[in-house]
Amino acid sequence: MSEFAHDKIVPYAGSDAGKKDQVASMFNSIAKRYDFLNRFLSLGIDQGWRKKAIDKFGKTKLHHLLDIATGTADMALMANKRICPEQITGMDISEGMMQYGKIKIEQKGLSHKIKLVLGDSTDIPFEDALFDGAMVAFGVRNFANLEKGLREIYRVLKPDSKLVILEFSQPTNKLFKPIYSLYMNWITPTIGKIFSGNKEAYAYLNKSVIAFPEGNAFLTTFERAGFKQVSQQKLSLGICSIYCGSK
Repeated sequence: MSEFAHDKIVPYAGSDAGKKDQVASMFNSIAKRYDFLNRFLSLGIDQGWRKKAIDKFGKTKLHHLLDIATGTADMALMANKRICPEQITGMDISEGMMQYGKIKIEQKGLSHKIKLVLGDSTDIPFEDALFDGAMVAFGVRNFANLEKGLREIYRVLKPDSKLVILEFSQPTNKLFKPIYSLYMNWITPTIGKIFSGNKEAYAYLNKSVIAFPEGNAFLTTFERAGFKQVSQQKLSLGICSIYCGSK
């Protein structure tokens, strides 16, 4: 199975812990401020990205949707509102993030419909062909092994199901790219440190985006994991992309 540069990018370079444990620890440490910083750092644009990604499922009624790297359950809650699956399971490696997600779910009276479970993308704790849809928002960069994670998602999907991935990418516009680099290299880590106390988490964000095999490289990996009809849609001058693939 192929290994990618981003598989080795970790939040804490001086730590002996593996990527999965480091990422879990990082998200646990910023969980309290995560939603606020998402809105603040993206100027709220991330909400529009999420809606566009969820809408890729179309009008097909989903029975059971899997939300991988669910975090604070933003995508799960939005999917419930926009496409109304009968059941949604969110999975994440960070207990701290899911604690806040569970609070949001309970406040909306949706605990009977949206369940959050602890789980790792490289060893998804569900049986084969259980879900008829899956999504990952800003999470595949954090997989300890990208291709293995995609193969695991493929395994738990039913035939004719779709996987929708929302992930950061790098702009190609020559005028915009320097502004983007300045923002990601300096402004984002600084603001992240001020509000979350964890500069490393937001420095890791930029490093993992740079190392991620986006575009055609990712589509090739997507296909190698078994998916067909793969596609990419760039958003907001290319700083974010929606990838789709079908089993």
